[in-house]
Amino acid sequence: MVDAIRGTAPGSAPVPLSVLDLVTVGSGSTARESLRTSVGIARLAERRGYHRHWVAEHHSMPGVASSSPAVILAHLAAHTERIRLGSGGVMLPNHAPLVIAEQFGTLEALAPGRIDLGLGRAPGTDGATAAALRRTDRPNEGADDFPQQLAELTRFLDDDFPDGHPYARIHAVPGPVQGPAARPPVWLLGSSGFSARLAAVLGLPFAFAHHFSAQNTVPALDLYRESFRPSAVLDAPYAVIGVAALAADDESEARRQVLTGALSMLRLRTGRPGLVPTPEEAEAYSFSPQERDFVDGWLANIVHGTPDAVRAGLDGLQKRTGADELMLTTNAHGGEARLRSYGLIADAYGMPG
Repeated sequence: MVDAIRGTAPGSAPVPLSVLDLVTVGSGSTARESLRTSVGIARLAERRGYHRHWVAEHHSMPGVASSSPAVILAHLAAHTERIRLGSGGVMLPNHAPLVIAEQFGTLEALAPGRIDLGLGRAPGTDGATAAALRRTDRPNEGADDFPQQLAELTRFLDDDFPDGHPYARIHAVPGPVQGPAARPPVWLLGSSGFSARLAAVLGLPFAFAHHFSAQNTVPALDLYRESFRPSAVLDAPYAVIGVAALAADDESEARRQVLTGALSMLRLRTGRPGLVPTPEEAEAYSFSPQERDFVDGWLANIVHGTPDAVRAGLDGLQKRTGADELMLTTNAHGGEARLRSYGLIADAYGMPG
């Protein structure tokens, strides 16, 4: 399973490069068009040597159409041949472990040897939506039970509940009950030390959300590496970090594009979620001093600019964190800007294709 986790650095990149896709929907566009863009990005990523393409679970956000990662991944699998596909992640407390085992067993049957199962414990939404997803008025209880849910999911994936267990006669299908079968490697995702420590204790690969929790990146990765215990999955730590990155032909265009995502996040954080605004709308927006502080802080964590500037920024970030893989998320209003960015970054590193 180690070979399914560790990638190869393409071109002159210091580590493998991958894609984190939020399936963003811009003002004047539709979810259908955004999903078409995701197919285009996956095909480009496969052609240019990106290692994997992950889809993140979000709910009740008009500007993000990735509420059903398993459905999207099945669609991407039908339009690609080699690139690894996975969830970055599925929010385990939102779902019954058996359902996730069935969904990802199905994906593994559709795209053998290409599926990753990344798991998070956050809801991927606000508290009210989490309560609706989990059908409870105490949604935080699901997050507290995350280790137990993870253990249950793993047993469903391996079909190895012990005799006498209430689920011993229940099987996730497709799965091992049908005969020898591979299963997707499990990853833990996080933005704090909780999942870092749990991934380390279990000997699992770890993905950290640097793109929205940059101040916690190095402490979490240090904790993961210091606490790591070798397992049948990994003999040494393997850490991916999610990085917000956007390359354009010139600095001013890159700034125009990333400002749309910053304004979209500002609106989300202040209870006004909507479609990703156009660059013109973002440029015309009158920011209050407090809003400007938020946007400036948000933009400071996005690696953006010309292709050479983005390459230098990614190289420096990898060196500072020691990340084993960089997973790039490119949030902008239009699909063309996102596709262009992934292509320019590939060009900057001399990646194939």
